Amino acid sequence: MKLAKITLFVGAFALTAALISCGGSKPVAKDDSMGKDIVIPCSDEEFHSDQQFFRGTGAESSSALDMAKSKALTSAKANLAGNITTTIKKVTDRYRNERQVGENSELEAKYEDMTREVVSQELNNISQVCTKTRQMKDGKYTVYIALEIKKDELLNKVTEKISKDDKLKLDYDKMKFENVFNEEMNKLAGEQK
Repeated sequence: MKLAKITLFVGAFALTAALISCGGSKPVAKDDSMGKDIVIPCSDEEFHSDQQFFRGTGAESSSALDMAKSKALTSAKANLAGNITTTIKKVTDRYRNERQVGENSELEAKYEDMTREVVSQELNNISQVCTKTRQMKDGKYTVYIALEIKKDELLNKVTEKISKDDKLKLDYDKMKFENVFNEEMNKLAGEQK
């Protein structure tokens, strides 16, 4: 016990002496060996999917401004649709396994087809939450776009569609599906931080 106290005292004394001899904090030299951080408009953390919204971003360049806008919008929609489709695929897989629906590939295909249909329809109801346009030195335009759709609106459309299908309705537990959906949204939001 006495040896432990002595060792602790000596260690504390050595640490204090080392800190005093350093003379305080010194500014750290800037190290550019790893390159410079760049800021891409409309792609900050606030434009990532979270618990409330699916989001997608796009950035495209063209010598024609309208073409750059069109390409950026298409790119952002594809990104948004990909996020939604991936999440819904995870939800339907988990839901099917947790509900013990079995390996019914017809049922799974129906879920996926319905999801694609809903996503295609809902991509017309998206909000554009950020747009930035830059004219580059070479005269080309670069357009940055961020889009979003409310998670709840999409979930309601999917569940409404499932409820209208006689085969799927037999084994559909809306609360369970929504719980799995919300858990996957939380995971998605955590992954994008």
